[in-house]
Amino acid sequence: MTQALDIYAAIGFVGTACIIGAYAYLTYVDAPNPFILHGTNLAGAALLTVSLLVHTNWPSLVLEGFWAAIAVFGIAKAVRSKAATSPTSSPQTNPASTAQSGAQSDK
Repeated sequence: MTQALDIYAAIGFVGTACIIGAYAYLTYVDAPNPFILHGTNLAGAALLTVSLLVHTNWPSLVLEGFWAAIAVFGIAKAVRSKAATSPTSSPQTNPASTAQSGAQSDK
């Protein structure tokens, strides 16, 4: 039973390439960027889901749902981590400069 590849199968192959690429990236890079890693996994899961909605395979469709959920969690975790480590918008006072300005105002 031979079936020609349609656009949905091609979309699924692109999704597969995204997921394999993300796994290779995780394996080869010493400190992977979580936005690249999880974003690529999410894109792959979404593309495979499009394919699986047309060419239904329920176990694979469920797997892609979990894969996407984990990727979204990873992105959210990376956003929270980046927000926690980024400098605040309020200026920090330097004790040395505060002492100098106090000494200058005494003159």
